[in-house]
Amino acid sequence: MVQCEGCPEAKAVIKRPRGGERLCKECFSRRLEDEVHRTVVENNLFQRGDKVAVAASGGKDSTVLAHMMTLLNKRHNYGLELFLLSIDEGITGYRDDSLETVKRNQQQYELPLKILSYRDLYRWTMDDIVAHIGKKNNCTFCGVFRRQALDRGAHLLDADKLVTGHNADDVAETVLLNLLRGDSARLQRCTAIVTGEDGKMPRAKPFKYTYEKEIVMYAYLHKLDYFSTECIYSPNAYRGYAREFIKQAERVDPGVILDIIHSGESMQASETYKMPTPGNCKKCGYISSQPLCKACVLLQDLDRRRSKGITLAYES
Repeated sequence: MVQCEGCPEAKAVIKRPRGGERLCKECFSRRLEDEVHRTVVENNLFQRGDKVAVAASGGKDSTVLAHMMTLLNKRHNYGLELFLLSIDEGITGYRDDSLETVKRNQQQYELPLKILSYRDLYRWTMDDIVAHIGKKNNCTFCGVFRRQALDRGAHLLDADKLVTGHNADDVAETVLLNLLRGDSARLQRCTAIVTGEDGKMPRAKPFKYTYEKEIVMYAYLHKLDYFSTECIYSPNAYRGYAREFIKQAERVDPGVILDIIHSGESMQASETYKMPTPGNCKKCGYISSQPLCKACVLLQDLDRRRSKGITLAYES
């Protein structure tokens, strides 16, 4: 039996990616919870009395986030008012099933739940969009629409902040994607633990330094109720190539994920690079550096081309 390095009388059940520490369930759970708490405190993510929307998809990250935010809020007396916010993209056989998991989470954690749908917000579902444009680059639409939908939902409920389950793997992938695209503006923002402070809804990532493997193990050890099926429209997403590259590199060096994040944090655009000036969309009022926000541009083209029966072809 491999003994726990935190309490030698217990059996180790996990070897941590960082440092290879072998721990039992109790020691691993407490360490992970303490690390997330330290991230919250050191980055001053919340203020007492904040109303916080927890983005809930029913997947492992958001389920562990809801569980841990509820636990840490009570343990450390954050004084937060938490509620779950879910977006129904309209993906039959995927989102409808995952929302049932969210509804169970609502009962388990006794948190209010608000669900907004693409159909209500945009008059389109992802099923409609894919039927019209095909499966190539549909993630471009979903990413833009979902980001705005979460902000809108948080505003409807007068939230002070939105928290998402983006983990260290996600952040590292985003750094690589922005490097590959040469997107200097996003490269500077993507490693920030809080974004949108200059806009209408700040959003925070309490899991920024938390490995995906450890989130999965935490969910497994605590028998959390989450939905594990991959989105039926995402297998060809560009992000998948960055994810696969990182996983291969991680087999050689488990610390590569945090190394990529720290590299992204240290990058700065040259003084000659001019950052876009945020303003507001003339059509919907959402924050935008252009006259129309990305969502309105995509919707405008969808509506125009559908009326003409034109098949779309977008590059992500």
